[in-house]
Amino acid sequence: MANIILLGPPGAGKGTQAKRLVEERGMVQLSTGDMLREAKTSGTEMGRKVADVMARGELVTDEIVIGLIEEKITGQAGGGFIFDGFPRTLKQADALGDLLARTGQTLDAVIEMQVDDAALVARITGRFTCGQCGEVYHDQTRPTKVAGVCDACGSTQMVRRADDNEDALRQRLMEYYKKTSPLIGYYYARHQLSSVDGLAEMDAVSGAIAAVLDKA
Repeated sequence: MANIILLGPPGAGKGTQAKRLVEERGMVQLSTGDMLREAKTSGTEMGRKVADVMARGELVTDEIVIGLIEEKITGQAGGGFIFDGFPRTLKQADALGDLLARTGQTLDAVIEMQVDDAALVARITGRFTCGQCGEVYHDQTRPTKVAGVCDACGSTQMVRRADDNEDALRQRLMEYYKKTSPLIGYYYARHQLSSVDGLAEMDAVSGAIAAVLDKA
């Protein structure tokens, strides 16, 4: 059992690797966004707080997010937890560390999925999806067999995300690095940070992550 944080810019493949860890190791992915949506309709005391804050159009406080995480990690067994989208700030990192210590758990690894920005932009700007079944394609690395026709379902509804363009992506990358750089230094100083090549083949990335976890 291991508790980990996955760090990486948009498009680095965190979601794909988290899914594999859930399937192969029985880990539980704790996505801040998913937890907030779930809490909003749960009817619990914490859920009512979340619903009230969101109804007023305000940002959910760190204390509420930590409360939701505490509910999850104390009420759910598994092969460990993957923290997705949290922490985003040094204050949140401290709060998560305090929570894990209070509940008798540890943070076993922080895995940074490193990427080359230019390669990442090329990867994402070429991406498109079938609007019917959700199958994902790429102009260069995974085109459809017949142009404009989904291999899986035959639909011709191909869509691209509006923000999957170079200018928008570079802005998203800049925001990510501004927010995440302090966290990388924070966990490096605690000897908890490991880095893997996020642009390697999917199986190679999974293998690198597995190697980190097996040492934890």
